[in-house]
Amino acid sequence: MRTYDKKYERICTISLFLLIPLSGLATDIFLPSFPEMQEVFGTDSKGIQMTLSCFLISYGVSLLAAGSLVDSFGRYKLVLASLVLFSISSFAIALVHNIYFIYGMRIIQGVTTAFIVVGKRAFLVDIYQGKKLQHYMGMLTIIWSMAPISAPFIGGYLQKGFGWTSSFYFLGAYALVMLLIEWFFSGEAFTDLKPFKRKHIAETYRTVLRAPDFSMGLVVLGLTYGMVMSFAMSAPFIVENHFGFSPVVTGYCALISGFGIMSGGILGRSLSTLPFLKKLFFGVGMEILVGLLMFGTGKFVSNIYVFVGFIYLLHLFNGFLYTVYFTYCLTRFPEYAGVTNGLTSGASYLVTSVASYTVVSLLHITNQSGMALSYLLLSLTILSLLFFLRNKVKKRPLARG
Repeated sequence: MRTYDKKYERICTISLFLLIPLSGLATDIFLPSFPEMQEVFGTDSKGIQMTLSCFLISYGVSLLAAGSLVDSFGRYKLVLASLVLFSISSFAIALVHNIYFIYGMRIIQGVTTAFIVVGKRAFLVDIYQGKKLQHYMGMLTIIWSMAPISAPFIGGYLQKGFGWTSSFYFLGAYALVMLLIEWFFSGEAFTDLKPFKRKHIAETYRTVLRAPDFSMGLVVLGLTYGMVMSFAMSAPFIVENHFGFSPVVTGYCALISGFGIMSGGILGRSLSTLPFLKKLFFGVGMEILVGLLMFGTGKFVSNIYVFVGFIYLLHLFNGFLYTVYFTYCLTRFPEYAGVTNGLTSGASYLVTSVASYTVVSLLHITNQSGMALSYLLLSLTILSLLFFLRNKVKKRPLARG
């Protein structure tokens, strides 16, 4: 097996930064193609939205186990194998035009993306320490957040110029190029492989999940990101069918919504000294207020500019809420950092996939008011969970915050 060579540190770090956003690219780049895919495959909007849910569910489940597996079997081989399968599945989707086949390939992509992301995050810890590691970890968060912003923007132009298959050709080529870079320049940097002991791992999971503030956080995070995915699933149909704009405009709308999430994240970090629960109630309270305004005005003033303005505000407070609770969960059990990382990402993604698909299926979102209703439904659910958590806190104080 090829071992890591420090002389390739720079190119390996660049490769890592290019691979971490893969999850965002895989979920968002083909969103502007939803209406054309619906027409090509002769299905309804829910049938196309299922392609996103298949990825999210398999990605979330795989994240739960990926951390333990890369610690037991190493990072390099699992990442290489995952890149091969991801690339093949992407080209297969573009070539085999069967909706059920696409569902299967999207499940494979979710599994392989989880191993790529977890493996490369662990690789960063393997090759850097101290302040340099903290610096790159901070950069990693920013780079990861850029994918959901830029992917629909790129996908909009690909859809306009070449049709729905172009996004999957792009993903396949992207993974293939990254495979070659990893093959020639990267290697295994982790030497302290740990035995895969299921009993010990299961006990750790039980310890972490028994904490109500942590387990409740997984649900809140999933519902919070579920709003974003509900928008992602519905926006192409609203922008292109309801408002009558091109797929490129769908990409611009996603770009603006992404900047809202990023702005909320910055706001969350800047208010880090405020009480934890107060920040959560503030975030969800503002979401409900903006959602009510969006729903109320939808019957009187409904155009693309008003719609995107409300989405920006909703995603600003959405990003604020997500950042606050995500940071809390990651630091809740420092002695179980790997497990909490996998659980926080994996379990919340499972909640996201179920919540978003349930909402878009039940509400059949086609306009501004329907979109607002989905945010209100999820926000009110989060609010009820926070009240429940506050009652728990009265009996047993939070660990931090």
